[in-house]
Amino acid sequence: MKDLNQIAELAFQVWDTQRLPSELSVHMEALSLVEAYEVQTKVLNRRIAGGEKVAGYKVGCTSSAIRQQFGLTEPICGRLMEPWIYADGIELDWNAYVQCAVEPEFVFHIQQDVPHDVVDERDLLDVIGWVAPGIEVHHFKFWVGAPTSQELILSNGIHAALIVGKSRRSPESIAFHTQRVDVLRGDRLAASGFGVDIMGGPLKSLRWLIRHLAERGEHLRAGQLVIPGSPVELIAVRPQDRITVSMTQFENVTACFQDR
Repeated sequence: MKDLNQIAELAFQVWDTQRLPSELSVHMEALSLVEAYEVQTKVLNRRIAGGEKVAGYKVGCTSSAIRQQFGLTEPICGRLMEPWIYADGIELDWNAYVQCAVEPEFVFHIQQDVPHDVVDERDLLDVIGWVAPGIEVHHFKFWVGAPTSQELILSNGIHAALIVGKSRRSPESIAFHTQRVDVLRGDRLAASGFGVDIMGGPLKSLRWLIRHLAERGEHLRAGQLVIPGSPVELIAVRPQDRITVSMTQFENVTACFQDR
């Protein structure tokens, strides 16, 4: 299959039902990355028509840990969607996610439109109004064979939800490179990394996103959120898990996954 509309229908069905229609198949390696992004847009347009709204963007596959986990070599871009953005302390239904997994995230609130390339770090900081800790939730399943950049892109980065912490700081006050990021499952440490592990620093990821969007004729807008990627691998979530993300300069953010 190479008809992008048919592939988009397949991808939408997977999102909508969390099942792979048996009568449809596609060889992911036959898609270019440009075509994969076209499919992503088609699927998201279907979701927007159904009442969802674009809340911002995510960058994925930004750390060596994630790339090794997926066997991929480059970052990808997806969109954050409402109403799947939640506040700190939320209780979520574990059964609503396929092979539920989480990542720790910095959450950037964009305070101005960015219609052009931004290179200088000072200008990048000016783009961000505040930073919060976050937890990204995933459907951690590749439906069509081994993980590929193409399926990761058209599935919107296997993104399912985002929890945004209450603790918020100005970007100028944050030591991004040396910021320690821990993920705890209950009281036990599940993963640990540093901000520098995100493409050499979260601001570099933001710069990559701005350039990527410019190449596609898009740009960040005031009020949107951006998550620049995780410094650690995805962490599997089990029923009844309480997940906590701890960062050096922030209060913790938590989410509980109930087996309802």
